Amino acid sequence: MEEAARLVQKGALLLYPTDTGFALGCGLSNKSAIERIRKLRNLPDKKPLTFICESLRSIADYAQVSNQAFKMIKKLTPGPFTFVLPASRAVPRFVHDDKRKTVGIRIPDSAVANTLLHYCQMPLISISAQLNDDDIVPDGDFDPSDILFAYENKVDVVIEPEWFDFQGESTIIDMTGEEFVIVREGAQVEKVLAEIGG
Repeated sequence: MEEAARLVQKGALLLYPTDTGFALGCGLSNKSAIERIRKLRNLPDKKPLTFICESLRSIADYAQVSNQAFKMIKKLTPGPFTFVLPASRAVPRFVHDDKRKTVGIRIPDSAVANTLLHYCQMPLISISAQLNDDDIVPDGDFDPSDILFAYENKVDVVIEPEWFDFQGESTIIDMTGEEFVIVREGAQVEKVLAEIGG
């Protein structure tokens, strides 16, 4: 993990496991690696990107967090949740939503991802690694190992866990207004519904 972190600090693009699945990642300010991610996932230049932080304190460095949002994030983290918040000046323009000035941030419930964050000492871009049509197994049976095979020659570093324990895509919560809105229902959405009253 220390070696992986050292390579990330030098600008490497990596494939690593989170609680929601395999993610493509790099340092938050690494513009060239982010461009590689956009190309691999065919993402528009203006599409805002999600990143992961090690703690709630770290989130406060990169986003404006209201008292209400702070309380809810504290209850839900770590976990498979993406919080859409107003971005601070610490977030590069090529990462956040340039029109709304918002950013998606997560604190994953993943020992591997959190250890990597600890050694990197910076937030990491976290974009789900998905299979292209030509990578999909004909019989339709998906195996997380297929992601490893599909990306192993397209990234600089691959971190493979000892076992797969993915919860599925994250639940996205927009916290930019007075009322919080679920933008996408994903893993553990019932916890969010309980917090915002249905």
